[in-house]
Amino acid sequence: MSPQDYLALLMFAFACIGLMSGYNVAFTLGGVSLIFAAIGTLTGHFDPGILLALPGGRIFPIVTRDILLAVPLFVFMGVMLEKSRIAEDLLEAMGDLFGNLRGGLGISVILVGALLAASTGIVGATVVTMGLLSLPTMLKRGYAPSLASGAIAASGTLGQIIPPSIVLVILGDQLSNAYQEAQRSHGLVSDSVISVGDLFAGALLPGLLLVACYALYIAVIAALKPAMAPASPWEEGVQLKSFIKQTLSAMLPPMLLIIAVLGSILSGYATPTRGAALGALGAILLAGYKLADNNPSLKRFILVATLALLAIICIDLTGVDIRFNQDVWMLNERIAVSGALLFSGVAILGVCAALFWLGRHGQLSEVSRSTMHITSMVFVILIGATMFSLVFRGFGGDELVARALAAAPGGTTGAFILVMVVMFFLGFFLDFIEITFVIVPLVAPPLLATGMDPVWLGILMALNLQTSFLTPPFGFALFYLRGVAPPEVTTTALYKGVLPFIGIQIFVILLVAFIPEIATSLPRVMGRG
Repeated sequence: MSPQDYLALLMFAFACIGLMSGYNVAFTLGGVSLIFAAIGTLTGHFDPGILLALPGGRIFPIVTRDILLAVPLFVFMGVMLEKSRIAEDLLEAMGDLFGNLRGGLGISVILVGALLAASTGIVGATVVTMGLLSLPTMLKRGYAPSLASGAIAASGTLGQIIPPSIVLVILGDQLSNAYQEAQRSHGLVSDSVISVGDLFAGALLPGLLLVACYALYIAVIAALKPAMAPASPWEEGVQLKSFIKQTLSAMLPPMLLIIAVLGSILSGYATPTRGAALGALGAILLAGYKLADNNPSLKRFILVATLALLAIICIDLTGVDIRFNQDVWMLNERIAVSGALLFSGVAILGVCAALFWLGRHGQLSEVSRSTMHITSMVFVILIGATMFSLVFRGFGGDELVARALAAAPGGTTGAFILVMVVMFFLGFFLDFIEITFVIVPLVAPPLLATGMDPVWLGILMALNLQTSFLTPPFGFALFYLRGVAPPEVTTTALYKGVLPFIGIQIFVILLVAFIPEIATSLPRVMGRG
């Protein structure tokens, strides 16, 4: 190996050591990059002119990339749904409805966890929220600590794979860049492109399959070992109709919002960024309606504004041209534009009223601060990772990685397994965002150059890291849950509880690996990928 190769390996090793030591991710990546760029310049093994491409050629295109605008919008949507206690009401309603069945509360936790995961996409937030809301309730109703903690930890990691989530937005963006790099530098002969919408479509079936397997496992345990997941009989005089009504009123609004957002993206009606904007607007109206229980007039006005927003979408779906820059106007176009303007005014007023109410009660400032914090973290890490990638490539590190994968025993399959194993162990120490920004740009181009389907590869990476975050003793989800779990849930019980769910994860990974159509069929049917 050349001195440049040794410097590239040392740079990667020092970056990993710094990250595992707990130093700030963005500053670690940027600092290590600058230090090794200086060393390489002094020793004559690095061209400092490469760094000139950093501001205008790398950072500016990143922060102005349209697709990444979906990140703060999806974060805002998820945090707004979480802070407005919509998930709490949903969990309580479903728990009351299915609690009289063995394992019913556990299955409700899985379903609510999946819904919350789809709205936030942040493992830590989902696990902590579910741990605080549902773990005490499950223990109070007699559930075994191992089963209760395992179900919560597993459902919390669903945010890695169930769309829409910021994890898939970031991974889709990086895979898109890697696919273009494979086409340009590695001789991949293909004129197709990969988008975030492709990854959303590809992740839908594996995500739902995981949810179904989790729920089936709890149902089987409840049937074989009733003491681990007992039923909670309804109180005398309680009617099933009231429970169903309560559950539907709590479940339908967030479900319809997620279906609208995901459906608009998968159908091609909206880009992920516009779909995320629709989700943010819907979350504002939903939270405002939820918190205006003591103000019936405001509730009615927000409901009218929501219907006006739906009316605008329906007008657009008719195919009538409602653009303003037309030279000749047909009668139906005039009517459609007039209606759209009227409905837009009502929707804007409704959103403003909801924002005013949320701001008055402190929800808006709290949600805005959380959104700002998470978004800033993502973009600062992205800038640091971009600097790291630029210097690493300046040392020829990308060629070194490509040679290492080409030399892996077993050819393409061996290289793929090697990458998956390395990413799995890195998942013990690094967050998904860090791995996506640092590792995926290095290993994905040579793998994609062999002809691998980018959607299939992306889904397997997401499932792999989801399993890593759940695996003892270093899984991130376990640390998050351990921090909010009551004393009666021991670490041993927590580790014991997640093992069956890890087995389910491995089963689904193997299923997707050997039957790629699970991940690739839906994008293909929808004309993607």
